[in-house]
Amino acid sequence: MVTSTQPPTRTVIAPTPTPVPAPADSALRHLGPNWYATVMGTAILVTAGTALPYHSPAARTALTGVWILAVALLAVILVSRALHWRRHRDQARTHLLDPAVAPFYGCLAMAVLAVGGATLAVGPDVIGEGAALVMGAALWSVGTVLSLLAAAGIPYLMVVRHRIDGAHSASPVWLLPVVAPMVSAALGPQLIPHLPQGQGRTAMLLGCYAMFGLSLLASLLLLPLVLTRLLVHGPLPLALTPTLFLVLGPLGQSTTAVNQLADVAPGAIGATYAHGFQAFAVVYGIPVLGFALLWLALATALVVRAARAGMPFAMTWWGFTFPVGTCVTGAAGLARHTGLDALGWLAAGLYVLLVLAWAVTAIRTVRGLAGGTLLAAPRPVRPALG
Repeated sequence: MVTSTQPPTRTVIAPTPTPVPAPADSALRHLGPNWYATVMGTAILVTAGTALPYHSPAARTALTGVWILAVALLAVILVSRALHWRRHRDQARTHLLDPAVAPFYGCLAMAVLAVGGATLAVGPDVIGEGAALVMGAALWSVGTVLSLLAAAGIPYLMVVRHRIDGAHSASPVWLLPVVAPMVSAALGPQLIPHLPQGQGRTAMLLGCYAMFGLSLLASLLLLPLVLTRLLVHGPLPLALTPTLFLVLGPLGQSTTAVNQLADVAPGAIGATYAHGFQAFAVVYGIPVLGFALLWLALATALVVRAARAGMPFAMTWWGFTFPVGTCVTGAAGLARHTGLDALGWLAAGLYVLLVLAWAVTAIRTVRGLAGGTLLAAPRPVRPALG
């Protein structure tokens, strides 16, 4: 008997392929201009903190540390966004043509301006008065140019290139590009005392008032659209609900601007106009601050409602920071001009709210970055509950 022996079967195990790491810049593909809001929300802690009528050496030291953080954040995000435009130009162009994303280019201007204002406020403690003045003036100048470009360019794109699907598409983010010149108007007064007396100071003062006017009128055109959208179509989608706080931006920042400009008017223009500007700061600021508090109550109620419905964390949460900070500086300015202690207490209470909002949002942002969720491709927006 012949027995045929079959050769043993060999089991071949294919080697596990080594994972190929994604390109180093792949995480930048979905890095939008909304990330500048982290700089704005951090820098406003400094500006608002120094505006309060209450001061201490420990608080000054803490605010200086926050300023250093804001400068570092601005540098990192500017470089990251430059890489985004270089390596993901298709996505960058898509952002510009998206009416939900393009308005966030106003945040670029406001981030530069906010860091410039914070530099003039506490920078002398670290880098000296001269260097702080040069740095602050440079940032204000660049930020002002960017703010004017955003205020004119983004609405132009919305008119000729964007597709707006009816009144239900109106969003508080539309305010971002037009409110940017208001930030410039509010921070420009820091530079006026450093200009030569005469034409230079007068031109700077009136230029800031012009930016105040253009931003205010543009905001007044957009605010009714936002309120109409809420009344007719109901609450915003859950993830977008925090953007309701953006409405506080033009309200608080305009109040801040008129008070800051009134402070420097006596050294920049004739006494008649200077007294008029000082009166205008109070006559304008008090009613607008009152409406800001009304809107703060409404927006807070809608955020609480959205949180109960499962509002997820998103970069829109940074809307809780900068706009509230502008209300702090506005209330502090009114307290300074009226001598009313209640306004000082209001500014301090709003500042506590600002610090809490910044701390929660910053921690959630760090967690989101570590988990990779914040730089992932955007997900569909969950609608609001009826």
